[in-house]
Amino acid sequence: MAGILQALVLSSLLILVLALPITNAFPIGKAPKPRSLHQSILRPWKKGRATFYGGADASGTVGGACGFEDPIKEYGLHTVALSTVLYKNGSNCGACYEIKCDKKNKMCKPGASSIYVTATNYCPPGGWCSPPAHHFDLSEPAFTKVAEQSAGVVPILFRRVHCKKQGGIKFTVTGSPYFNMVSISNVGGAGNVKKVEVKGHKKLNHWTELNHNWGTKWDTSATLVGEKLSFRITTGDGRTIVSHNVAPSDWQFGQTFEGKNFNL
Repeated sequence: MAGILQALVLSSLLILVLALPITNAFPIGKAPKPRSLHQSILRPWKKGRATFYGGADASGTVGGACGFEDPIKEYGLHTVALSTVLYKNGSNCGACYEIKCDKKNKMCKPGASSIYVTATNYCPPGGWCSPPAHHFDLSEPAFTKVAEQSAGVVPILFRRVHCKKQGGIKFTVTGSPYFNMVSISNVGGAGNVKKVEVKGHKKLNHWTELNHNWGTKWDTSATLVGEKLSFRITTGDGRTIVSHNVAPSDWQFGQTFEGKNFNL
């Protein structure tokens, strides 16, 4: 009988010892949280409102105050025109947002998930877009993903997110030998461009900062013709990326070149 009791005690002690590393691995309430599904989030949720424009095929969104030549081709059907507070004189062109309909409103589509949109246009003051409103004039295909078309305008929740893009940052150079305009698109990460610098391989062998002209357009009077062009881009969150020799020395005006992009 004593032998049986001794065996039971030893077994209990062994079980306790084995359990200790598990139970003491994390203090109560301190267990690590699972990896977030929203690692790309830059900002907390805020309240705003949304309307729509551009037609069912979004053809009316082409062009606009950000200077993208063909937003549909570059960013798809889910784009947005920002109100003055959000547009910030074009400095937020290319930024990305996650938007969901405020489900307290009966015009929200039941069970609709969030949509992700890229800022490609400006919604000028007047009506819903007047300051200080946080207003999003969505493409119609984007709006109807989260709300009934007949609603016209709905309350939303929105937050800034990182942009996930396929391929590299695109640089289109136009102008003349004496004035060069560089259009920049398909920017990942923060999406919006804060600073652009260019460097050649011969006379322009140092980084030269471009001027912000409007939207996604940047200009310089530096002589770029005949130079292999490298670009250094700084986005709105302060991150910098360099694309070396993206344009050969015999590049021509109107051509588009593709460089590196931000990996999330």
